[in-house]
Amino acid sequence: MLLSGCIRIFHFYDVGEAFALEKLQALVGPGSGPAQSDFPRRTPEYVRFENPPIVEPSEPLTLPSGEKVVCSIKYYEYAIVEAQLEVPFRGSWDDLLAQTARWMDAPDIEPETRAAVNRHLRKTSAAIIRPREEWFQESYLVVDLLPIKNAQGALLTGDEILSTYGERIGQLLRGEQAPLSRGSNERLLQGTLSYYTTDLLVIGFNAALVYDRPEEAVRTIQILEYARVQLLEFRYYDNFMTRVLADVYNSLDQKHNVFLSRWRLPGEANRLNTIRLDVMDLTERIDNAIKFVSDSFYALAYRTAANRAGVPEYRNLVEKKLDTAGELYNFMMAQFNETRLFVLEAAITILCLLDVLLLLRGR
Repeated sequence: MLLSGCIRIFHFYDVGEAFALEKLQALVGPGSGPAQSDFPRRTPEYVRFENPPIVEPSEPLTLPSGEKVVCSIKYYEYAIVEAQLEVPFRGSWDDLLAQTARWMDAPDIEPETRAAVNRHLRKTSAAIIRPREEWFQESYLVVDLLPIKNAQGALLTGDEILSTYGERIGQLLRGEQAPLSRGSNERLLQGTLSYYTTDLLVIGFNAALVYDRPEEAVRTIQILEYARVQLLEFRYYDNFMTRVLADVYNSLDQKHNVFLSRWRLPGEANRLNTIRLDVMDLTERIDNAIKFVSDSFYALAYRTAANRAGVPEYRNLVEKKLDTAGELYNFMMAQFNETRLFVLEAAITILCLLDVLLLLRGR
């Protein structure tokens, strides 16, 4: 069986807090524009990107091996920059497995994509709000498989491909050329969806297979990208809140039983609460960039992709740390108020004693 399509390698970089979108649009090069924000297949009209990412073409990348790959850059409003590499393929299932194993987590790709992102950011850096000193990153691979016809000229259905080539698909999602165990393969194929009989979406943690018409596959791949972007953002804020809380705990340990140091607690508590509110606002914007609240195909695809990537787990970690920050704020303010009340009571006691002494002296 002759297969054809495209292997798409995605690298995502968290470069700042957000982009100033109007400024960004003015700075990106010619030929750029927003990605499509609506979704077909009976998807409700309100399911769309509030601010669709801006897509900018890039020059092809030449890898150390001499291979050239097509590249494009995408900017998300919350300062995620995505580099997408496209590698066309044509051959058998064995050829596709070998290609996927070569491109998945290939060590020679990331430095080149990072360099390409840096080149584009040189002209758009003025649009970055609070740039990051250190970039968090994520990667993903999508096998975009074009429709296949059987010997009679009819399109193979998603069920036929899954039942006949399920083991190959499992290997593909793991980037393995050796057969996987039955249990591993069954777990990988749990992330399977179809809308028509002639399409198939299989979502794994490292990669996904999209078998569909090109105009439909583009929208599905966009959903997979968005789930990965969410994972990257929540990973960053989980790490950020871990460092913030560690600093607060260290500060409190150093001030343990130091009476005068408690007078500085309100300032530290207010700084902590400001950070907490900022992170809550930013994570809410990530969640609200696009809302999938129906049972449409794209809503199911998003939820499956998010669950396979671990987005809910990271979101819960961030929310727990935000709750902890809120409790620490209340504790620090309670410590300050306790100290202030003690000083106030001591002052009142001293004044009362002075009144008594003056009264006795007057007598």
